[in-house]
Amino acid sequence: MPKKRTIMHNKSVLRNSFLLIFAFMVVEAIFGFVSNSLALIGDAFHMLSDAAALFLSLMAFKISEKRANLKKTFGYKRVEIIAAFVNASALIALGIFVIIEAVVRFFSEPQIEAKTMLAISILGLIINLIVAIYMHKSSDIKENLNIKGAYLHVLGDTLGSVGAIIAALVIMKFGLTQADSIASIFVSILIIKSGFGLLKDSFNILIEAVPVEINTNEILAIIKGVDGVRFVHDLHIWAINAGTNALIAHIVVDDALSVAEISKMIKQIE
Repeated sequence: MPKKRTIMHNKSVLRNSFLLIFAFMVVEAIFGFVSNSLALIGDAFHMLSDAAALFLSLMAFKISEKRANLKKTFGYKRVEIIAAFVNASALIALGIFVIIEAVVRFFSEPQIEAKTMLAISILGLIINLIVAIYMHKSSDIKENLNIKGAYLHVLGDTLGSVGAIIAALVIMKFGLTQADSIASIFVSILIIKSGFGLLKDSFNILIEAVPVEINTNEILAIIKGVDGVRFVHDLHIWAINAGTNALIAHIVVDDALSVAEISKMIKQIE
């Protein structure tokens, strides 16, 4: 699929996913407080973070489409990575917050409307699965960190719904209200783990580290192997955003080469 068409499709997926997630988040928050379920309330917070992540990613796409100018010579493509970094940070912060709340609540015996909790959790799972499958099949979650960040939010919330369903069933069967806290902690740990992975990837791009798929020594060897190259220094390789890499280097060539020969060499190196 052409790059421009892929971007347009990614935007459409984000917009549709945002509307669906936001609508259910309101419903889940209301019933979470009605049933007094931390798992549901925590899941509603996850849904809120999902909606915010999707909206942030959508805005990042819009901003990144702005053309480069004399003050922003690389354009606004890095905005997508900033959005991914913010999404990852939010995932981690949210996971830690829910864990703290779950630990405090574990030592009390709250009254939980397990049937209401179960019904809303099942509905939440269905909604999250629809959005997750839709994003997985219709958007660029592998190459685009911005999309990947939003997708991980939705995937984390899908796990949250599964945890809430299990907790509701345990409460209904055994009356063990602590299952609500245990489910919240387990899901939060998984979400934090995903968040750290995304945070690392986006951070490496923001500090202009060499992309993980690139071998600097191999590139140096290729450049030095071109006829007429004497040596190479000041080599820098970095990513502007996921999938868009850049390279700059100072290459010293033989004095005897003509301008035409040097131009040909540059094209060969590129």
